[in-house]
Formats: sequence, structure tokens, C-alpha cells
Amino acid sequence: MQKFIVDQTLANTRLDKALSELLSDVSRTKIKSYLDDGLILVNNKSEKASYKVEENDEIFVNDLPKEETDLSAENIPLDIVYEDDDLMVINKPKGLVVHPGAGNKSGTLANGLKFHSDNLSTINGDFRPGIVHRLDKDTAGLLVVAKNDFTHVKLQEQLVDHTLSRKYYALVLGVISEDNGQIIAPIGRDKQNRQKMAVDLRNGKDAETSFKVLKRFSNSTLVECVLKTGRTHQIRVHMNYIGHPVIGDSLYGKGNRAIYDDGQLLYAHYIKFIHPRSKKALDFDSPMPSYFEDFLKTLK
Repeated sequence: MQKFIVDQTLANTRLDKALSELLSDVSRTKIKSYLDDGLILVNNKSEKASYKVEENDEIFVNDLPKEETDLSAENIPLDIVYEDDDLMVINKPKGLVVHPGAGNKSGTLANGLKFHSDNLSTINGDFRPGIVHRLDKDTAGLLVVAKNDFTHVKLQEQLVDHTLSRKYYALVLGVISEDNGQIIAPIGRDKQNRQKMAVDLRNGKDAETSFKVLKRFSNSTLVECVLKTGRTHQIRVHMNYIGHPVIGDSLYGKGNRAIYDDGQLLYAHYIKFIHPRSKKALDFDSPMPSYFEDFLKTLK
């Protein structure tokens, strides 16, 4: 059992939010279920997640159920664009989740990577072996996978200093009049919908996306987007923020799914980085997938 005493910094905070600070590796969803099951007590009493904690409240956390930590190896076909002893570049298909999370413990890219290789970096834990950065389930395209911790650290450093470059094709709703643009707007969790991200000028993290118009259609625009930062759903949030949501996106924008309803038309076609060991610049460019090209052919 763990015991916490609420200090002044957490006073008058919802119990579930206070617990998410005290138990940083446990999600708010799990915290609520543990409260409902009586595994977490406040002053030896059960309280709801909405209870406002007070200074000097005593919170008792009983032994919580252990999560399954073994990632199963699964024979999932991988489109390997490049591979050496240190890393792989994978062309992820649309519909494939990158790593296990709530509701999906199998059938992910991580499961397939474990089947393919016994040598993967361990920095991001048992359920994210080799995963340096991710793509959303319905965003296809290129990502780099680290086979050892040395490579992982060096690639992460390149993500931070922006020497790891990524470019995306996106079909967005509406006709963009400018030939190119830059969106600089911080991103944070949407306060009304925890599944979404949103531009948050007060509390969001810095986010920057540039775009270039490739082709205009009657009611849509094909753009190439370049990420300077890598926030969750960044392109989807930023394009929606300027009034041009990615077509097919089920989370962001209105009217975009009426045109295409099989996932967002967003493809990570290009990646460039410095190989951590050889110090050589590597770049990879993958052609637009057939489902994306076929849909473009239907537009006027």
C-alpha cells in the first residue's frame, strides 16, 4: 500500500486529477476504475473521482492490478524500405496502429516488429520496442525504427533539434488561395474531448507546420506539409485551425467525411535523418499509395 498526504499545491483539485499527478504512470481512466473498485481511499473512505481534495488529506493506494507487460510477436507483414544493424525505415499502411494501447494489445506494428527482429531499442518500454516516433492509425507512410538504445537516443535528439525531417501529402477541404504558408500555433489536449487535440494559446506546447500547395481542385487542395515539431495530430489540428481540415478525418473539421469516409487522406511520404553510426544523411521518398491517387483522379 502507498500513502500520500495532499500538500498545498494539489489542494482543491479533483481527486482523479490529483492522482494522475501522484501516479504518473496510471491513466485517469484506470484511476477512476480503481476508485470505483475501492482500491484507492481518501481518509479511509471511498470517494468519487470528482471529489475535491483538501490539504492534509490522506490518500491510500492499495496494491493495484499488474498490467500485462509481455508484447506478443505476431507475423504481421512489414513493408521495409531500408534496414541495417541499427535501424529500419518502415512504410506503414493505413489502418495499422503503431503500438498497443487501451483496447488494442495485438495486431500493431510493434507486434510485427517483435516478430521480425529480436534486436529493438528498449527506451520506450516493453510495448513500444524500437518506436522512435509514431503515425496515427489511418495515416500511412514512412517512419524510422531503432534497433538499439544508442540509435534510439540519437534519433530522438534529431527529432528535438529538427534535423530529422518529415514531409506529408494531405488533401484538405476547401481551396487554399496562398501558394504556401506557415502555421505557428501551440497544441494541447482538447478540454471538451480528451480524444482530440486543439490549438491552446495559453497552455499548449509549441507547434509549427509549413505547407505548400501542390494542386487545387474545385473544393479541395492537395498540399505538402512539413513538420518542424511533432505534436499529436499536429497536421490534422493545424489544417483544421486555418479552416482546411484533412479530408476523411473523423475527428477534426465538418463536412470533410462527406467527401471521403475511409480515414484521413494524409500520407508521410518523405523522411530524412543522419544515420547515428555512419553519420551519413539518409533520405527516403515513397510514392503516394494507390487509394490516395485513385481518389485524386475522381476530383475536378
